[in-house]
Amino acid sequence: MADQRRKLMSEGVVTYAYILLYIALSSGQIFFNKWVLSSKEINFPYPLALTLLHMVFSSVLCFVLTKVLKIMKVEEGMTLDIYISSVIPIGAMFAMTLWLGNTAYLYISVSFAQMLKAIMPVAVFILGVAAGLEVMSCRMLLIMSVISFGVLVASYGEININWVGVIYQMGGVVGEALRLIFMEILVKRKGLKLNPISVMYYVSPCSALCLLVPWIFLEKPKMDEQLTWSFHPLVLTLNCICTFALNLSVFLVISHTSALTIRVAGVVKDWVVVLLSALLFVDTKLTLINLCGYAIGVAAYNSHKLKKEASRVISDESRDALPLISSSTSNE
Repeated sequence: MADQRRKLMSEGVVTYAYILLYIALSSGQIFFNKWVLSSKEINFPYPLALTLLHMVFSSVLCFVLTKVLKIMKVEEGMTLDIYISSVIPIGAMFAMTLWLGNTAYLYISVSFAQMLKAIMPVAVFILGVAAGLEVMSCRMLLIMSVISFGVLVASYGEININWVGVIYQMGGVVGEALRLIFMEILVKRKGLKLNPISVMYYVSPCSALCLLVPWIFLEKPKMDEQLTWSFHPLVLTLNCICTFALNLSVFLVISHTSALTIRVAGVVKDWVVVLLSALLFVDTKLTLINLCGYAIGVAAYNSHKLKKEASRVISDESRDALPLISSSTSNE
């Protein structure tokens, strides 16, 4: 009994450690990207190039881990048809999300960018209804309206609003919403479930190619003119490692807990980013209107989502428990 209790305690400690690691890496990566892109010491204001580096690094590391060292396994089931119809659109939307989202940091504060991301559920829901994955209802319409109102209030409370940054950030939100829709289509209609390592193995090279073309035409000429090829390799390599570690931490949290836990951890991370950015960056000035608007949007969506995922977890556990009960009864 004591050994079992110690085992449960150790498993609980490991789970909490993974959750804290995810929150720390997720929050830290946002600040790290902001610092690399806007810092005068690094002098690397090239979001396309930074995102391209992330994808190339992730592609190479995924290949080494799965095919060379064989520490991790790529799940089976990928076909040429699924790759063309699902993985390529996911890779393209992922590239768009990262590119536009990182570009937004050049114009707006981290906290305000995070507040604008609260509109994501509205974009996902609208596109989900258009794709036939969601059903329009009065309740969902009310929730989406409350979220939109919260984001509007948060935007109204922003002291130094930059509309160029807002457009970039909203473009990133649309790209992320489309990526999530394509991911749902991949799982529901194609019947293919992939862990995060497998997703990065297939998606990263496609995203890198999608980023390479605009980088050649938009940022490479600027880098050639300003001789920015003499960048800090150590800083950029560390930034790429942190990005890959973040994706790995998501895999660890989901494998040891559930989708519900990662949702709760995501809510905590969002607030950590908003509050810490006010302390770390001089361009961030939070107002009470900012915080109230953000709280309205986040609370409206996450209360609905957490209830939905909690009921799903309970139903899954009930289904898993039924065979065990019948087996015990027959043994007796």
